[in-house]
Amino acid sequence: MAIIAVYNIKGGVGKTATSVNLAYLSAKSNKKTLLCDMDPQGSASYYFRTKARKKFSADKLLLGGKQIQKNIKATDYHNLDILPSDFTYRNLDLALNDFNKSTSRIDTILQPLARDYDHIFLDCPPNITLFSENIFAAADILLIPFIPTTLSLLSFNKLLDFFKQTGIKRKKLYLFFSMVQKQKRMHLDMMKQFSGKKRVLKQHIPFLADVEKMGIHRKPVLDFTPNAAASQAYRNMWLELDLIIRKRLDH
Repeated sequence: MAIIAVYNIKGGVGKTATSVNLAYLSAKSNKKTLLCDMDPQGSASYYFRTKARKKFSADKLLLGGKQIQKNIKATDYHNLDILPSDFTYRNLDLALNDFNKSTSRIDTILQPLARDYDHIFLDCPPNITLFSENIFAAADILLIPFIPTTLSLLSFNKLLDFFKQTGIKRKKLYLFFSMVQKQKRMHLDMMKQFSGKKRVLKQHIPFLADVEKMGIHRKPVLDFTPNAAASQAYRNMWLELDLIIRKRLDH
């Protein structure tokens, strides 16, 4: 099993669109896939027209086992299930205090799912918190959407500093450029700075209306407009990511 967390300190960088479309492509490649919506905003859950059970909560998430199994729901797509978000996830840091501020609780509750799933995608909330540290520990791959701007670079460097301070392995971190507007010189210059660097994906995701329309159609962009430029970009990214996953699993 591989756990792929789509994460950034900043919000509004394309985390949910990436999680939804890559999970969809993972399922299409005949991999049993689970998408965990870990953001209290619940955008991924909204795209798949699902809600958490009324009695589900952050506390029950952290209990794991049957509490998680009962809340996993099938989507309209073969091989793709979702663990919907609940608004109580906003209190996950407080709930983690009951586990002695553990940074490994999320890993503990996800590992048993290896029997049922090949790939688990985590759509993560922004900021660095105790819950974020759990995500860092649990993930085999941390996929970072990066809008090519100066402020994004500042946030990314802060994340690298945090990894250095806490001893988290930076080798699990992979970056890709998101919401790219090639008519902007700043975007082109920033991408050039990272050109050829290790763990930077070659494929970027352009800033296109079709991605924003996911909120209207409530589907992956690859479903409602499979031949669009955005869909092809996600396909190319999935090919890169799939190769990374297979290489890491081989080791």
